[in-house]
Amino acid sequence: MSTKGKEKKFFGQPYGLSTLFMTEFWERFSYYGMRAILLYYMYYAVSQGGLGFDQVTAVSIMSIYGSLVYMTSVLGGFISDRILGSRRTVFWGGVLIMFGHIFLSLPMGQPTLYLSILFITIGTGLLKPNVSEMVGGLYSENDPRRDAGFSIFVMGINFGSLLAPIVVGQAWKSFNFHVGFSLAAVGMFFGLVTYYFQGKKYLPDNSLQAPDPLSAAELRTFIKRVIWCVVGIAVIFVILLAMHAVNIKNIISLFTFLGVALPIAYFVIILSSKKVTKIEKSRVRAYITLFIAAVIFWAIEEQGSTVLGLFVANNTQLNVNINFLGFHLDKLVPSWFQSLNPLFIVLYTPIFAWLWTKLGKKQPSSPAKFWLGLMVTGFSYLVLLIPIMTSHGNKINPWWLVLTWGIIEIGEMLISPIGLSVTTKLAPKAFSSEMMSMWFLADAAGQAINAKVVQFYPGHQMAYFGIVGIVAIVFAIILLLITPRIEKLMAGVN
Repeated sequence: MSTKGKEKKFFGQPYGLSTLFMTEFWERFSYYGMRAILLYYMYYAVSQGGLGFDQVTAVSIMSIYGSLVYMTSVLGGFISDRILGSRRTVFWGGVLIMFGHIFLSLPMGQPTLYLSILFITIGTGLLKPNVSEMVGGLYSENDPRRDAGFSIFVMGINFGSLLAPIVVGQAWKSFNFHVGFSLAAVGMFFGLVTYYFQGKKYLPDNSLQAPDPLSAAELRTFIKRVIWCVVGIAVIFVILLAMHAVNIKNIISLFTFLGVALPIAYFVIILSSKKVTKIEKSRVRAYITLFIAAVIFWAIEEQGSTVLGLFVANNTQLNVNINFLGFHLDKLVPSWFQSLNPLFIVLYTPIFAWLWTKLGKKQPSSPAKFWLGLMVTGFSYLVLLIPIMTSHGNKINPWWLVLTWGIIEIGEMLISPIGLSVTTKLAPKAFSSEMMSMWFLADAAGQAINAKVVQFYPGHQMAYFGIVGIVAIVFAIILLLITPRIEKLMAGVN
């Protein structure tokens, strides 16, 4: 590890944490700022500065977009571990993200939308998993500051996510969509500048090297596989072209299939591997049930920027009259509601950290936390039925949306950090890195399924929220009933 900058501290932590904190702050600012207004950009009429898509297509594209971001994180981990090393992988990921936002800032219609999706998807996949890995690299295994360092880092993520929808959304309302997207690009530029110059001083030198570089033979095999993948994609495209079936709907269906098939293929490979012991296979089987629960949770949680984004714009009273400390507000911007997710995470994190510490060994097992989290998440959608039924067709009070997000984020506190922890505990030794990729694929699969499910939302709000909420609660009850069996399969892991 580099000795440069050891004299400087960041809240008692290695100063390199400051570099990674600000890099991830600006990356999340750029991503969540873009995401907060992208849905509206796609379905607003061209005369209003949008692209004029119908709302069903817009929410489906948003879902596939989110799914692809998490699918490419698998690629990002591979490139970092085997080719570039984490520091270079993060840098080039940031460059791609910045150019993706620049494309969106150009008023050139659909072509720049698809280019931005390509660049931001790959860029985020390169950056997201590897920044977190670099945080761990700042500490020795026994450094008592490690947990506190990750907590500070996570706060950086959430502060960036919290501010972005407000700032970028206001830029959209005050000027236009493209000014908002430009702010996202500027945010990523600041992150890159911080990362590049401070990284030279304060990040470990070993982050410049791939920990398990490809041999010459492996590199040839890798290139061949890439070529075969490209050929396969080209063949599929040609077939669709010949059938006159190249359209957004079919492309969305293709990516939905990929998002679901990828984790299934991973599980088959792991369970059929001779490197995995009998006990490890038992733990993986236990993990499959938790994985399915996570898919359902993420499918609902990630609808905050799709279904709830539409509900805010179409069914929520945004004209208000608020005076607070001399500040007057007469209208809410729809994108501002996207800040509720990180806001509640910031508020809840210290509470849950205290709760688990207080309970110690008396706290619920991981499967129990999962069914509780899924139950709460399903309930959050049923809550929305109350204002819908009592509004008599009028727009609802925005506080109902605040309540819904507040409940969903309780579910996230019970599933997201617990899922990360249990993934590392149940992972077979031979597939430890791949199992972390599996956790990202739970989100990818959830959003891939969303791309189809959200198509039933427009015009059917009550049925949609009711059915999705009930499905989550029913699976939570099933998970509750089989929790003793899952705990047994976990073979001593709590």
